[in-house]
Amino acid sequence: MSVIAEDLPPHIGRYQVLKRLGEGATSDVFLARDPFQDKDVAIKRMRAWAPPPDAPASDFSNRFFSAEAALAGRLHHPNVVAIVDAVAEGEAPYLVMEYVPGVTLKHFCRSDRLLPLDQIVELGFKCAMALSYVYRQGVIHRDVKPANLLAVLDPGGQVVDVKVSDFGSALNLLADSTQIHRVGSLAYMPPEQIEGGDVDCRADIYALGAVLYHLISGRPPFDAPHQMALMHQIYHQPPLPLMGQRQGVTEGLDAVVLRALAKNPHERFADWESFAQALSALVASQQVPLNRLGEVRDSERFNLLRSLEFFADFGDVQLWEVVRRARWKRYPVGHALFRRGQEGNSFHIIAQGEVQVFREGRLVASLGQGTSVGEMAYLAPNPDLRRHSAEIRVSQECTTICFTPESVGQLSPECQHRFDRGFIRVLVRRLHAAHEALHHPRRIL
Repeated sequence: MSVIAEDLPPHIGRYQVLKRLGEGATSDVFLARDPFQDKDVAIKRMRAWAPPPDAPASDFSNRFFSAEAALAGRLHHPNVVAIVDAVAEGEAPYLVMEYVPGVTLKHFCRSDRLLPLDQIVELGFKCAMALSYVYRQGVIHRDVKPANLLAVLDPGGQVVDVKVSDFGSALNLLADSTQIHRVGSLAYMPPEQIEGGDVDCRADIYALGAVLYHLISGRPPFDAPHQMALMHQIYHQPPLPLMGQRQGVTEGLDAVVLRALAKNPHERFADWESFAQALSALVASQQVPLNRLGEVRDSERFNLLRSLEFFADFGDVQLWEVVRRARWKRYPVGHALFRRGQEGNSFHIIAQGEVQVFREGRLVASLGQGTSVGEMAYLAPNPDLRRHSAEIRVSQECTTICFTPESVGQLSPECQHRFDRGFIRVLVRRLHAAHEALHHPRRIL
């Protein structure tokens, strides 16, 4: 439906409106410019909406606004759209949100636009981790669907990330006010939510499972010409298996998605963590065909970081920062990470595999998972001290996480602080080892 130019307000509050991005049942969404921050934002402005007969108009429409307004400034996660501000302005209150250019995952639900299977699983993992974070803040989304998941695109138009949006239907477990029930999109709603009963994170797990089913097969798990028939299917019919609907779907992938879609909440994954790990395991064990061989996927990176002692003090948000900012690479056996006399300003943390350290051609140490190498040259105060005194070669194929001063400088202050603490632990261990070597020279390799 085309929108005539005069329907576009020139300003909303202090924000200059640039264009209309979309519209829903209760609101219009605009692209606008923040003159103070000098950046684009998305503004979601409420409008008059016809409520059910038993609900006062002002009360009903304002609750959708209030659900999201209560989250302004609270949700800080790389895969959740940030709600920057909420302004209760007369009859047209509005929300100011992070602007994410691109399309929603609904664009990729058509059979002629389906994404590669490993990418779908990867996006599912990121959504699960984001919704896990949201749930820990006391929030159940209740309207997880492709149209509410924003695809982040690279300059070439390829999907590289995803962000969960639209918390207008959210159930805030920490709020005192009465909240609306029986909200959401029927095609992705579990039976207990349709009934208007109590829900927990397993309702959103079902919804994300339905989204993954749609992205994989090009059709939702249930489809009918009218609501009563659709509800009957959701209550009584099992979804068709994904195997056979698309080439490359394995028993493992089918089982994970169908478990999320179990009609009884107790038969689904118990929590977001177990669902996310099941999705990640599909990629790690190659139960989905890899679109690009040799690439280290984000889910693999995140789980590797969690397993390493250096990052034990990092929260999920900081770990995602590291996933995005660090340089990840797999190295074959025999590759030299550092050569003697080479000047270096980077360091590696070994996520998988093993390297060997040689001094003047003699093997002096073997270092495995969780070990850092090159940090002494990285931390050196002048170029003379940045020259490596040993050669480090890969002895077992390894995945490393590489950092430079520039990449660490791009991290948030909180993340940099945790890096500093990690370095202190490494240096203390090295000093202790040196002390032991001086007092017990026979222990030297």
